Amino acid sequence: MATGGADAVEMRGALMRLRRETGLAVAFGGLVEPGRAQVRISELNGTTTAALSALAVSSGNGLGGKAVALVRPCAVTDYSSSRRISHEYDVAVAAEGLRSVLAVPVVVRRRVRGVLYGALRSAQPLGDRTLSAAVEAARDMEQSLAVRDEAYGLLAAAREPGAPGEAERRTGAQGAEGVAWERLREAHGALRALAPRVMDPALRAELLSVCETLAASPGRARPSGPAQPPGPDRSGGSLRTAEQIRLTPRELDVLSCVAVGTTNAGAGERLGLRAETVKAYLRSAMRKLGAHTRLEAVVAARRAGLLP
Repeated sequence: MATGGADAVEMRGALMRLRRETGLAVAFGGLVEPGRAQVRISELNGTTTAALSALAVSSGNGLGGKAVALVRPCAVTDYSSSRRISHEYDVAVAAEGLRSVLAVPVVVRRRVRGVLYGALRSAQPLGDRTLSAAVEAARDMEQSLAVRDEAYGLLAAAREPGAPGEAERRTGAQGAEGVAWERLREAHGALRALAPRVMDPALRAELLSVCETLAASPGRARPSGPAQPPGPDRSGGSLRTAEQIRLTPRELDVLSCVAVGTTNAGAGERLGLRAETVKAYLRSAMRKLGAHTRLEAVVAARRAGLLP
């Protein structure tokens, strides 16, 4: 799944925030090109020329290249006369009329993914407050990229069944089926926990759609073995459907965590909720499912097609 376009959207948003929070006249940035040690400037905000557009900045060169090489923010008061950087890109910088410039690397899992620049058209010191605001804009972008990377990884894992692993080989066919179901349930829980943190509405909808597919699991048999405990509905009536039960998204998030053995505290950490809030959602879900225990709630949710 291509992520370049989405990365560019994140970059655009980060540059808008950088200008808004710092008051700098110009912001621009670019992403590290795959397989190459260079940043390609692709996003411009506040510029008056196209001099910086598509500029390729190599690691170690200029201000941005220095920020990439050192993996830390860098700034100069007067770009063209600074002795702290090399000057391969002076022509483009001068054409845009930039003097004071800062550059902040965007780092995800110890890998530089891009650089945010902010600049003034006058030579004056960029204070700590301005630099801190620029760093915060980069950190926000880093978090968004990390969440999206995790989402794409989970989607790929959920959609592509892998070859039998060591656990499956040791346990045999029957045991392998059980292992596969546990992996499916763990993937479902991870996707449900991640979805609320994804800002991209299209990607979030895709995550939830895959969750629904995993919960329905059409054409897949349940693993054989000890029978599941009897469901909470002992009245002899027909099993209720997901539409009849109507769990809220957060109730389902909590149940997905409980289904893979997560404690209330663990579910809270995973979902960004307090343990007491997790308990409240769990109690509400149990009431809707007619369950008296966590296990009964999970069994009832699986029978209704809410969980895999």
